[in-house]
Amino acid sequence: VQLQASGGGLVQAGGSLRLSCSASGRTFSSYIMGWFRQAPGKERESVAGISRMGGSTYYTDSVKGRFTISRDNAKNTMYLQMNSLKPEDTAVYYCAASSRSWSNVGVPMTYDYWGQGTQVTVSS
Repeated sequence: VQLQASGGGLVQAGGSLRLSCSASGRTFSSYIMGWFRQAPGKERESVAGISRMGGSTYYTDSVKGRFTISRDNAKNTMYLQMNSLKPEDTAVYYCAASSRSWSNVGVPMTYDYWGQGTQVTVSS
């Protein structure tokens, strides 16, 4: 599976962005999908995850109520709608695909494939 993240950019605090992650191949629906982010000098952290058919979602506490993850298996695409953005959301955002169980949705090392990342910068 090849993943391509897009949609990042520069936005003022309180603004919104929508990230997309396009996947190649016919097996997109067989993967749990996740969004991760990494700020300078910090470790990569889980942001959100979505189950194979989209019936279950996971969010890290800091983005609950502001971010929404979704997927369209017919289009081999995953999305992250980010509202009420804060300067602390500034990071490179990565999408990833996992063949593991849902219990590992927030664990970066359990993901099999990664996109190249897209920069999100939130100014104060």
